[in-house]
Amino acid sequence: MSIAVPFLDLAPQQAEILDEVLSVWRTQLESAAFIGGGEVAAFEAEFAAYSGREHVIGVSNGTDALELAYRAAGVEPGDEIIMPANTFIATAEAASRIGAVPVFVDVDDEYLLIDPDAIASAITSRTRVIVPVHLFGQTAPMERLLPIAQKHGLTVVEDAAQSHGASSPAGRAGAIGHIAATSFYPGKNLGAAGDAGAVMTNDADAAGLVRNLAAHGSSVKYVHDHVGMNARLDAIQAAVLRAKLRRLDGWNEARREAAARYTELLADVDGVRAPSTRPGNHDVWHLYVIRVEQRGTVMAGLTSAGIGAAIHYPTPVHLTAAYGDLGYRCGQFPVAEGAADRILSLPMFPHLAEQQQVAVVRELSRAMRRRGALA
Repeated sequence: MSIAVPFLDLAPQQAEILDEVLSVWRTQLESAAFIGGGEVAAFEAEFAAYSGREHVIGVSNGTDALELAYRAAGVEPGDEIIMPANTFIATAEAASRIGAVPVFVDVDDEYLLIDPDAIASAITSRTRVIVPVHLFGQTAPMERLLPIAQKHGLTVVEDAAQSHGASSPAGRAGAIGHIAATSFYPGKNLGAAGDAGAVMTNDADAAGLVRNLAAHGSSVKYVHDHVGMNARLDAIQAAVLRAKLRRLDGWNEARREAAARYTELLADVDGVRAPSTRPGNHDVWHLYVIRVEQRGTVMAGLTSAGIGAAIHYPTPVHLTAAYGDLGYRCGQFPVAEGAADRILSLPMFPHLAEQQQVAVVRELSRAMRRRGALA
């Protein structure tokens, strides 16, 4: 008998931290201290130590974190920001919000990360920033990206929204470039109980500017130095993040074990391309993304069997309606576009049980066979 498996199950995480967080929340509610304060400062210090950064500024969400990081990197209206076509739209959206121009490049076929070989031809006199996106819990090839940025005088802003705890020979994701942005959306490896994010850097001036901009351009109450935004982290979310941060390494290790089990189980399933890990990387498997032909048929088979699945992402950003005015055409980035037609994310979360994974792969195998029968 088949068992239903959700794509994501956060309930076991919340159960682990519930008593601890409720105790802190009670104190916060009684003290009426909700924005900033000791809980936020404590989380920032703890996440800085965990990430290997000198400065962490907690903010409202990952998109705001990207915008703040771009602004701290000196991006101005009309400047260009190079980023992979295969990413969540927020990477580009944050650039557009400050009048910058997203410039998309293709990804490599093996890992679906930004392709360093595609960057040089995208650089112009208006380029200011390169954004490596540490997608799916991987770390982008920073050892190749940093020399390119240095050669052309560009700033590297890491999009580390999916890579809490990931590392590579170049360092820990989010602690390699000049500045990094991350998200604590509930489904992330380190997730809040709502929206939250952070900016990370070793540059004290950049950190000060981010903190100022996130508080309406103010460092002293009612004294405004810049046109800023309301992007502060609240203490309620900081309490959740502190509790989860203490468990993050254990949860990431559980994800690695689940990923290894998937890869082993999938070895006997014809027509499935399992993901691989860049040499030297220590991935944290935010997502486990396979590639299959006739994905719609396969996904429908999984759904009908009660297996959760998702697509990250169905349309490369350069082909979305939102960026149609930039003039990109279908076929311009063949790897990203080809992957978008085939990628399929399987259930992945720290408390995913072996029997659940066996059920996922069993139903996937059945769906693949039905696909073959329909071909």
